[in-house]
Amino acid sequence: MSIAAPDTVVLIHGLWMSPRSWERWASRFERRGLEVLAPAWPGMEGGVAELRSASSSIDQLGIAEILDAYELTIRALERPPVIMGHSFGGAFAEMLLDRGLGASGVAIDAAGVRGITKLSFGSGQPVPTAANRHRAVSLSFEEFRYSFADTLCEAEAADAYERYAVPAPGRVLWEAALANFGPRAPLRLDFGKPDRAPLLMIDGEEDHVVPAVVDKAAARRFERSDAVTVFKEFPGRAHCMIGRDGWEEVADFALEWALEHAVAAAAIAAA
Repeated sequence: MSIAAPDTVVLIHGLWMSPRSWERWASRFERRGLEVLAPAWPGMEGGVAELRSASSSIDQLGIAEILDAYELTIRALERPPVIMGHSFGGAFAEMLLDRGLGASGVAIDAAGVRGITKLSFGSGQPVPTAANRHRAVSLSFEEFRYSFADTLCEAEAADAYERYAVPAPGRVLWEAALANFGPRAPLRLDFGKPDRAPLLMIDGEEDHVVPAVVDKAAARRFERSDAVTVFKEFPGRAHCMIGRDGWEEVADFALEWALEHAVAAAAIAAA
C-alpha cells in the first residue's frame, strides 16, 4: 500500500515574532505544492504596526491557551500535518506532538520544556518578573538585535526590527521560567511517549538565546522513547536562522526530513 506524504505544514512562530517571521518558508513550501498554515497566537492576528500600538489582547495570554488554539486548527485538518516551530514555537511543536498531533514535527532553536534545566533564554532579553506577568512585553532595538539580528549590520537590523518585532505576552515568559517548579506546568510532556510522531530538533551552533545545549539535553531525554528523535546542529548559525542568510538550506533539510519520516512512520503503523 502506498503511503502519501503530508500535504500541509503548520508553522508556529515564537516570542516577539508574528506569522510574518515565516514568510520566506511559507512561500518556499507553497511552491512545493504544500498547503501552509501559519496561524498567529491568539490575540496576535493583527499586523506588526497594529500589535505595537495595541497589545492589550495578549496581556493575559498563556501557554495553555496558545497550545489549545493550535490543537483546534490541527484537528480540523483532514490529514495530520507536518508541525514546525521556532523558538517558543519549537517548544509548542514538541508539546503538540506529545498531544498525539502531527505526522512529524520540527523544533528549531526550541525553548526548553519542563525537565530541561539548562538555561533556555540568555542575556539580552527581558527577565520574567511578577511585574510583567500580566502584560505584554516589548523588545528594545538593542535587545532585538542581540536576540534576532546579531549577524546583521546596523541598518539591516533596524529594517528587520521594523518588519518583524512585536510585543509578547509576559505570562508566557513567566510560565516558562517556572516550568520546573510545579507538576502542572503547561510545558510538561512525556519524554518516553512511544507513539509520538517523529521529531527533528534543529539548533544553530552560535545561538546565544537558546544555546544548542538546551535542545541537546532535550534530545537525550527523548531517547527514552521508541519514537524517532533526531538532533541536527547547523554550524555558524544564530538564533534567527529561519530568516538569515542560508535559511533555504535549513528549510529544505527540515521539510525533506519531516516528509520522509512522516511516510516511514505511517508505513510502520499500517503494517
